[in-house]
Amino acid sequence: MDTNILDGKKLSLELQEILQQEVKRLCGRGVAPALAVILVGADPASQVYVRNKVQACERTGIRSEMIHYPEDVAPARVLAKIAELNADPGIDGILVQLPLPPQFDEKAVLAAISAGKDVDGFHAENVGALSQGSPRFIPCTPYGVMKMLEKGKVELKGKEAVIIGRSNIVGKPMAALLLARGATVTICHSQTADLGFHTRRADVLVAAVGCAQMIRGDMIKPGAVVIDVGINRLGSGRLCGDVDFTSAQPVASLITPVPGGVGPMTITMLLTNTVEAAARRAA
Repeated sequence: MDTNILDGKKLSLELQEILQQEVKRLCGRGVAPALAVILVGADPASQVYVRNKVQACERTGIRSEMIHYPEDVAPARVLAKIAELNADPGIDGILVQLPLPPQFDEKAVLAAISAGKDVDGFHAENVGALSQGSPRFIPCTPYGVMKMLEKGKVELKGKEAVIIGRSNIVGKPMAALLLARGATVTICHSQTADLGFHTRRADVLVAAVGCAQMIRGDMIKPGAVVIDVGINRLGSGRLCGDVDFTSAQPVASLITPVPGGVGPMTITMLLTNTVEAAARRAA
């Protein structure tokens, strides 16, 4: 039995059961949580992500509205829809599935979403609130990672945390959350010299760079907690993370698998943010 695996799929279902009860409570007060999802084009991965999000909404009782546009849609049409959803009091959260086709300015699209409905946590106002330690919405993947660390009873205060990847979606907000919990944080990236030097001193290692199996067991401090955010497809078609699970698992005290680790938690925290937005509406 693998006793050191942080099972994100199991935890996500546990949290969704709690969300179901909160949704029922809110509906009883006349507030039905609702999420609008905008998908542009026919990217297979994006379609899968959106379908999983819609199905998770159904499981928890959240109403979902899926708006699908063709690949060549004019950005003005999508922006007009976002404005309409911003003004709709029955919509609590708005999500635009990324990436968008090349005719779009993604920053402009994300900025168009009302900060109070930005359940992805990407709006500049929400990013600023997170950096100041008073977040309205926490970006879903880092939020999910923190819940997994909490479930694993991982002590963060005074620990060395190393994040590989500096994206606005994972790396930077992950650093802010770990700092807020008292960890000493290092962010590594493509320009980092001697990556192994940093990874080997990490008590908590978060890999979020999008490079298949780049973190090997000999790059990990014995007893470290290893969080693998990456999801990559090998030539064989098999999914894997940024961590070489086979060599890393015997070294780590706790480790997340791919698939079944951080991915399910990302969707669950999207639902959590949507329900939190509905609760604010009900207040």
